[in-house]
Amino acid sequence: MGFVDSAIAILSKYLPRHHLMLAGILGLGLVVLMVLATEEAAHGARFSLPPPLTALPHEELATHPETDSAAATSDATGEFWTQMEVESGDNLSAIFTKVGLNAQDMYKVLNSTEEAQVLNKLYPGYQLSFYIPEPGTLTQMKVLKSPLDGYVFTLNNDNYVVEAIKRTAEIVPTFKEGVINDSLFMAGQRADIPTVSIMEMADIFGGVIDFILDPRQGDSFSILYEEKYLDGEFIGNGEIIAAQFTNQGKQYIAVRYENETGDVGYFNPEGESMRKAFLRTPLDVFRISSNFNLNRKHPILNTIRAHKGTDYAAPKGTPVRATADGVVTWAARNGSFGKLVVIQHNGQFETKYAHLDDYGQSIKKGARVKQGQVIGFVGTTGGSTGPHLHYEFVLNGVHKDPRTVLDQMPKAISIDPSEMQRFRSQTRELLVKFLNHHDDSRLLSLNGSGVSEQHH
Repeated sequence: MGFVDSAIAILSKYLPRHHLMLAGILGLGLVVLMVLATEEAAHGARFSLPPPLTALPHEELATHPETDSAAATSDATGEFWTQMEVESGDNLSAIFTKVGLNAQDMYKVLNSTEEAQVLNKLYPGYQLSFYIPEPGTLTQMKVLKSPLDGYVFTLNNDNYVVEAIKRTAEIVPTFKEGVINDSLFMAGQRADIPTVSIMEMADIFGGVIDFILDPRQGDSFSILYEEKYLDGEFIGNGEIIAAQFTNQGKQYIAVRYENETGDVGYFNPEGESMRKAFLRTPLDVFRISSNFNLNRKHPILNTIRAHKGTDYAAPKGTPVRATADGVVTWAARNGSFGKLVVIQHNGQFETKYAHLDDYGQSIKKGARVKQGQVIGFVGTTGGSTGPHLHYEFVLNGVHKDPRTVLDQMPKAISIDPSEMQRFRSQTRELLVKFLNHHDDSRLLSLNGSGVSEQHH
């Protein structure tokens, strides 16, 4: 008699029949639970991974079929993909640790190809995607510097091979216009114009308009700029194609032009550069606390004292820009000026920037600076009642009103006559598109030789 039969005989002898039935049911249930637990443990061992930071559907990651390997496309559920967006302060080692990879895995990728050096210079906003089908096994890794540009590393015979990701966005010209009731930026927001595009437009017209003092209620502007789309999704804004600003009844028009050597600039319809020798203001858009006035009462000394410059009231830390190319001749404290930067421009011109909170990167005596470069930050050092920038413009040792002296400067460099035919050919179509969008047909007049401004 077998062991089971013997056990049944013994139990039948000492236990009632209904107790035997109950014991049988309980035993069967215990067996079922043990089988299920065994299968679940085996399944968990098969798919155990460190908790993903963000699990993405496979179809969302497989946006580059020309570079995706079979290993990545074979997983229809996307279960093994983990994505991270690089944030300020992140480093590659910490990122690898978060996705369950060790230092050896990281160095294997870093030493695979020359292109892997992109991983040593990660910037906020980069997208990193990891395909890890088994714990500690990185089969594929994607590095997207932008939706259009990046690399994919694929494991092949114990080494990683790399392919570049290069995609082309669809460019859609977009036209917007607005009217100033309060400020340029508020008007831009009401017109649903991206802030970056408004700032770029202010830079384009920065040589002819002081956006702190010049704009008036009722001024209008319009802008034709690029929007970028990828697979039907908006991914960002591109270049400004053309822009117009009407300030106190005077109209300015700028159009983008690229010459034969690839240099890009903005010009009026007659080919005159919008980039002037000096910006009209060293700040972006803030109110002025006091204008140029040789008879101004000094707020600290309470006496009449020549105020040979313009005070721009702005929050502490606001970037201060060089108004023209030049060489720094002073970058240190100077009495009541506090922290002061002085720049020499083309021999006879000099600009001064006082009461700074701090200096811009690499700003020191002898440093060369470019127009628009940040040379310091608004502060309240020296004889200052509050945070502001004191700006002076000196010509041949004589202080000049920076608000008016620029109107006496020579006109900007224009397109060379030998290049005018090319300029008109390239910009005519852009200006026609701009005109077609615009309500004011008086803005431009089209003639056989090109496009010219009627109100300048």
